[in-house]
Amino acid sequence: CLGLIGLALSIGPAALVPTAQSQTPASGAATPEPPPLIPLSVQVVVSRYQGEKKVSSLPYTLAVNANALRRDGGSVSRLRMGAEIPVLSTGVSTPDGRSGAAGAPMQYKAIGTNIDAWVNSVEANRFQVNIAVEDSSVYTSDQARATVPQASEVPVFRSYRTQNELVLRDGQSAQFTAASDRVSGEVIKVDVTLNVLK
Repeated sequence: CLGLIGLALSIGPAALVPTAQSQTPASGAATPEPPPLIPLSVQVVVSRYQGEKKVSSLPYTLAVNANALRRDGGSVSRLRMGAEIPVLSTGVSTPDGRSGAAGAPMQYKAIGTNIDAWVNSVEANRFQVNIAVEDSSVYTSDQARATVPQASEVPVFRSYRTQNELVLRDGQSAQFTAASDRVSGEVIKVDVTLNVLK
């Protein structure tokens, strides 16, 4: 009996002490490094076609850092270009009690092109390009007369919004989207080209 008690006392404390591996959590697993920033040039071309004829083509170029949103402090590359045109408010009573545009306060309507772009690297030499495009302009009288009700001397605005993503390689171009304007009959196409800056 004394021998068994001595044996139990000799191995008991060792069995109760946890090993160093079980005492501390695994510290060898390092937190993954964020992907590197890769400078890019993203060109967006907004074109309008009347049938097969190209009516206009407006190119815009943005400098974008790939993986910027995956790192602290990253942001979206934005472009804002356009103008504000004056528009008379209608249906406002004038000082003499009549209703109409005369004497009504002036308001301004922003038109132009807004582009937001952000890019993430997918694999070697391939990138996920995310783009949001908003384009607004004024219809000419001929374009709007047939299908859009118009008040005298009041402009009619048209707008185009799209958001999508493409996977492109360095130097590759692709059509982002295409849509038809039901008023003017024009087809709007957006093409995107990506280039890695050396």
